[in-house]
Amino acid sequence: MKKYLAAGALALATTAALSGQASAATICFAFQDLETEFWVAGHAAITSTLEEEGHTVIERNANEDANRQLEQVRDCIAQGVDGIIIIPQDGESAVTIVGEAQDNDVPIAVFNRPPSDLSRGIIVVADNETIAEQAVDYLVGNALEGADEGETLQPLILVGDLGDPNAVGRKKGFYNAIGKQSDRFETPIEVATEWDAATALSNLEAAVTANPEIDLVFTSSDFLFPTIRSVFEPRGMWKTRDQEGHVVLGGLDGDATACQLIKDGYVDATGVQDLYYEAEAALDAILSAIDEGEYAPNVVLEDPGFALTADSVTDSEMDMWGCVLLAEGFLEK
Repeated sequence: MKKYLAAGALALATTAALSGQASAATICFAFQDLETEFWVAGHAAITSTLEEEGHTVIERNANEDANRQLEQVRDCIAQGVDGIIIIPQDGESAVTIVGEAQDNDVPIAVFNRPPSDLSRGIIVVADNETIAEQAVDYLVGNALEGADEGETLQPLILVGDLGDPNAVGRKKGFYNAIGKQSDRFETPIEVATEWDAATALSNLEAAVTANPEIDLVFTSSDFLFPTIRSVFEPRGMWKTRDQEGHVVLGGLDGDATACQLIKDGYVDATGVQDLYYEAEAALDAILSAIDEGEYAPNVVLEDPGFALTADSVTDSEMDMWGCVLLAEGFLEK
């Protein structure tokens, strides 16, 4: 299946790929919330594909409450569902939920936010460390290219909720890339976000006020680009690549906003989670487990991802799920 398929086309293609697997099943799809474009697109891809295949989907939104999510999963188990797909609140609660499902003979797939213990369950996860490193490598190259010889630059990272393994991997990838040129960079400024725009706004404003000379910024999630803009624009720091004073800027996820900002010249690169691959991998694995009567499968399916950059966007934009959404008019809705 080609990466550029939109959610609807993904459903049709995946339905064909899964033809013959698992007679009509009841799947509990429990997610922590739909607060970002990635989760919205992932939710649409998974639910539409299952429904196209003739399966029943029981949806449960925990609204970012790990305890509520555990109770919702227990309720699904009590209803006799055939399988569970979960987007957990964090890595620790995911371990408990996976154990709860498998102890009750219900196969479970964890989508994109892995448990801290990978020894149980079907786990579909992006290689966040490598994806972040690829994106930041590009940012570092651009920043150094525009710097004077021997000049040291000030990087800043907006850090996600470190209870989420995705945030941990992204932070590691950032430091891996910066560390390759450690003699050219000051100690990075870390801005805590807890995956919350209001928290990010308050902490970023404080950081930029204290350290106005920022040369490179990496946000651990693309959904914070509007927050960055709201801080930078009043200070004259929100500039395109062809303008003097441009702050080299990148992120990770691959959403529609990032795609538009790369095209507009404000963002230099983003690391991309291949959402369409991840959705197909999760569905294929959970339906196979149900079909084979395997109640406690354990496999880690890794999405290697890639970086979309200012240099590659013209040729490769439709490989990124966010650019597909952008082309469909997502930001105009």
